[in-house]
Amino acid sequence: MRTKEFLSKLDNDHVVRAIASAERQTSGEIRVFIQRGPIDDPLSAAQAQFQKLGMTATRERNGVLIFVAPRSQKFAIVGDEAIHQRCGEAFWQQLVGAMQTHFKAANFTDALVHAIERTGELLAAQFPRQPDDRDELPNAVEDGL
Repeated sequence: MRTKEFLSKLDNDHVVRAIASAERQTSGEIRVFIQRGPIDDPLSAAQAQFQKLGMTATRERNGVLIFVAPRSQKFAIVGDEAIHQRCGEAFWQQLVGAMQTHFKAANFTDALVHAIERTGELLAAQFPRQPDDRDELPNAVEDGL
């Protein structure tokens, strides 16, 4: 699927609201990135984008990137070191499995919102919001090469 078509079917505002809602309960940061163009390895591409977006710069190293490459029909979820140590690979794989079901049914917004909500629950349990917490990264859905 072309990225433009994917983006036209995505309820961007709903996704942004889901990010903001999830982040109200945690010091963690969640971002969504939509890759334009094809990729071979979604995990490597997601890790590279994680770095480019400055997601390792959060105070508690608890950022999570949900990466989608519509043209390649691939996606990945990457967590920074502190959250990854606490949840392990199994959590990310469960999220990926749930997202696949939504994507196969062309429920793109539902796939992202589900992943955001589950990630937010995990982050809230492991990194509850503190009185001095501030939003360290934008909540917008990013897209680009």
